[in-house]
Amino acid sequence: MKKLLILLALLLGVSSFSFAKPKPKSELMKLVARMEGSFSSQEQSERDTNYFDIRLHMKRIWKERTDGVWLYVEQAVATAQQKPYRQRVYHVTQIGKNKFLSEVYTMENPLRFAGDYKKDNALSGLTPDSLKSREGCGVYLTKTKSGNYKGSTKGKDCPSDLRGAKYATSEVTIYKNKLVSWDRGWGDNGEQIWGATGGGYIFKKQRE
Repeated sequence: MKKLLILLALLLGVSSFSFAKPKPKSELMKLVARMEGSFSSQEQSERDTNYFDIRLHMKRIWKERTDGVWLYVEQAVATAQQKPYRQRVYHVTQIGKNKFLSEVYTMENPLRFAGDYKKDNALSGLTPDSLKSREGCGVYLTKTKSGNYKGSTKGKDCPSDLRGAKYATSEVTIYKNKLVSWDRGWGDNGEQIWGATGGGYIFKKQRE
């Protein structure tokens, strides 16, 4: 009888283990899951010729690191994807309940990494200490009641000299299957120097 009870206990233990629920994703990983992937503004460009057909790729890198999540980001005009006009590394961390920070970094000679988002080991030849931080250009995100993530840079903290601008702003909303990004450069007197004027770029997430 004792042996039978032990056997039943073992069987129940195995059964409970087999049907255990998987560990839920952290809030940080839920955000990263929406950010990672390939995106296109083609639909928007076809509706409004003020917008270009842009391709945006975000690939998680350095997965072994435990100091948040690192992403390689590549942005290019659809007709010239082999020569991206923007290449960055984002460092995404959780800084509070439903609050996140995406810090921005640049790298030397970025074109040597063009297309690296296609690789499993993207940017494997780099380490964080070889990157240059774009101080003040981090985007602060908050998870909204609707479950999306919305945020921006802070005030005039992000310097920019592109086309004579003095500072830049970025406003971002991340949905389940798209993200809206509105980058603009501003002059000394608050006049807009560069960037879209009618609203952000709408990037639809592409199927793998």
